[in-house]
Amino acid sequence: MNIGIFTDTYFPQVSGVATSIKTLRDELIAQGHHVYIFTTTDPKAKHDDVENGIYRFTSIPFVSFSDRRIAVRGVFRAIKLAKKFQLDIVHNQTEFALGVMGKTVARHLNIPCLHTYHTMYQDYLHYIANGHILKPHDVARLAHLYLKNMSGIIAPSDRVLDTLESYHVESPIRVIPTGINLRVYNKRDSKEEINNLRARLGYSATTPVLLSLSRLAYEKNIHALIEAMPDILTHQPNAQLLIVGDGPARHTLERQVRQIGLTGHVKFTGEIKNDDVYHYYQMADVFVSASDSESQGLTYDEALASDLPIVVMRSEYTDQLIDDSAIGISFQKKADLVSGVLYYLNKPKTSESRLKRQEKLHEISAEVFVKRVVEFYQDCQKGVASQNSLKHPEKLRHLFHRSRS
Repeated sequence: MNIGIFTDTYFPQVSGVATSIKTLRDELIAQGHHVYIFTTTDPKAKHDDVENGIYRFTSIPFVSFSDRRIAVRGVFRAIKLAKKFQLDIVHNQTEFALGVMGKTVARHLNIPCLHTYHTMYQDYLHYIANGHILKPHDVARLAHLYLKNMSGIIAPSDRVLDTLESYHVESPIRVIPTGINLRVYNKRDSKEEINNLRARLGYSATTPVLLSLSRLAYEKNIHALIEAMPDILTHQPNAQLLIVGDGPARHTLERQVRQIGLTGHVKFTGEIKNDDVYHYYQMADVFVSASDSESQGLTYDEALASDLPIVVMRSEYTDQLIDDSAIGISFQKKADLVSGVLYYLNKPKTSESRLKRQEKLHEISAEVFVKRVVEFYQDCQKGVASQNSLKHPEKLRHLFHRSRS
């Protein structure tokens, strides 16, 4: 299959969406498909990367979200490229300019157009004029309008499915959680490599380390992790919270750390390269997250694939993911966050707990994820072919005669 992925965010931008798209792209290619990325220009990237099938369209920073970009032109170029690549499928990953461009391309080529609904926009309205312009009902109306006449929609979780159904979206929806590239997380650092990374961060080989890894945005509730540290330190005086990532909330969080007097126990690394992420999972003792805005929780799966127990805010996704304490614990109150962290810091890893985590990995593998996506592609192709036959009865007769010959 020749597949065009249309997205406003892609590497070198760092986000869960960019990671999800790269996982999809890499595994589709590994399974023999041809993938072309249609995305925005970026100051940190060359204009096009033809060798890797990445084509960039002129863009500007997004309002109130300057580290994200939105395309401003290029629809005719996109159609020309799509014809050249003989695209079979358009798979949109954004509701903005490149998503509209993808719909236009699919309509022009008369091919299926699918969409993955990644972002729960009602959790991000504060970024636009402090939430005074757009309201949740506006999100529902705009999403319903954009998703109209899609060949298919992928919901990464049941929470997204429930949201889209509440928007009265009529296109076929299939829940397909994003998978994890296990080839990346199966790479194991030696004890020496882990201790070297710990030393660079100022930790000893035995320092208890809590890892938070995400964009530093207000909706990630990282402040709740910092608030819990004094209670954790009462029982584990040497514990350290390592906050990996960058974003608009960083200065506020750093100020909170200073005000509470935790500068000796909370460290910020800033943004790290995506290729280096797995090293940080392996050097930590427990992964923590207080985010209540996750549509799928990719970092939870990455931690699991890295043999790291998780202590995370309870959600519909964690209810499905965490079915054994060997995998993790979910919480709703600070006291449960503290007790969950202490449980794993005091509980040595065993072969039994590792086995239980390994058993969970097949369900969240990129291979299973992409297999299900391709099946949806094929079903959508059949749907478009059926619609074309109804529009053109002579094609239906032709197919009928061919089937009898």
